[in-house]
Amino acid sequence: MDFGSDGKKLGIAKVTLDEITIYDRLGGDVGLRKLVDRFYDLMSELPEAAQIRTMHPDDLTESRNKLFKFLSGFFGGPSLYIQEYGHPMLRARHLPFPIGDSQRDQWILCMNRSIGELVDDERLAEYLKATFLRTANHMRN
Repeated sequence: MDFGSDGKKLGIAKVTLDEITIYDRLGGDVGLRKLVDRFYDLMSELPEAAQIRTMHPDDLTESRNKLFKFLSGFFGGPSLYIQEYGHPMLRARHLPFPIGDSQRDQWILCMNRSIGELVDDERLAEYLKATFLRTANHMRN
């Protein structure tokens, strides 16, 4: 179990800040979808993310949907990913892809920029950035 800087528990399925889920603080389905879509738009737009973009299919529809469904449950909303695909097993699902510091940094660049553009709450933005960095570090192989 992770704890935030304020000492509150930050569990996977019920991640909260001040007893409100991250999912709700992001604006529910609509806000989370905007974050995911902007993330993948940036991955396609930024020359600095070209290497990680080539690791994804040309059509990002399924990638967008899977990340949206995963983050929905991860941030306290409906467990869409688990309902459809079972346990996320993030590390195992990413092992076929070579993920080093460069790939991690490109992924984080896109996510941090999307957060910067779409999340006005500074505390929430910092929490999201730290959470995504921790997860991206774990995906390295």
